[in-house]
Amino acid sequence: MFKIVMNNGELLKKSIPIIADIIDEGVFQINQNGMSLLCPDRTMVAVVDMTIPSSAFDEFTADGTHNIGVNMSSFVDVIKRIKPNDKVTLQSKDNRVLITLEGRGKRKFMLSLLDIQNEKPPIDQLKFAGSVQLNSEILEDSIADADIISDSLVIQAAPDIFRISTKGDTSSAELELKKGDEGLISMEAADSIRARYPLEYLKKMIKASKITDKVTIEFGNDYPMRLGFTDTDKISMRFILAPRVED
Repeated sequence: MFKIVMNNGELLKKSIPIIADIIDEGVFQINQNGMSLLCPDRTMVAVVDMTIPSSAFDEFTADGTHNIGVNMSSFVDVIKRIKPNDKVTLQSKDNRVLITLEGRGKRKFMLSLLDIQNEKPPIDQLKFAGSVQLNSEILEDSIADADIISDSLVIQAAPDIFRISTKGDTSSAELELKKGDEGLISMEAADSIRARYPLEYLKKMIKASKITDKVTIEFGNDYPMRLGFTDTDKISMRFILAPRVED
């Protein structure tokens, strides 16, 4: 059995709907280390990798490892019912998950578990040629800029410069940052690297900027991107996104 409690459910309310925008079914793993999820979307274009450590909860009990398969839409419907300062409890009950919200009264929701068989993608095998950390608002603005012009954007990095650009039939947009510029926290790229990524997914992933004001972008030449948002000791939310390879 397991029982996990958050005296304030805002962290769940911010994070779970972002996941549900990308995957429709997911398996949460609950064990002594915390609550995690590693799951690709149905098209295998994106992977969600989320971890909430046990220390982020106010109470945490788990006897072994529990794999909790849920319909994400149903889960989010409950999560959205969390009111400010509600105490949230998730616990196993008769092969289901009981979610209790305590604030003005006690509300209970029961979710049936799904038997979901999905292999965990081997994301640990990815080797990135470059890494950039910047203010997440900068990436958010660049995605919004690109969205009015095209359905994808190009990310480039070199030892001293970082660029996000997009080009349409008659218009274009570009952001350029150099080492030392405000908002560019760090950059590591031994050589010039470049890749194009679909905006459809990036617009969903950037919503994780609600969690932290910093984002880490790891990528390579025509290579998958890892987009990372981490609030130390509370949550790590990372996304893998396949590149759109140009002819």
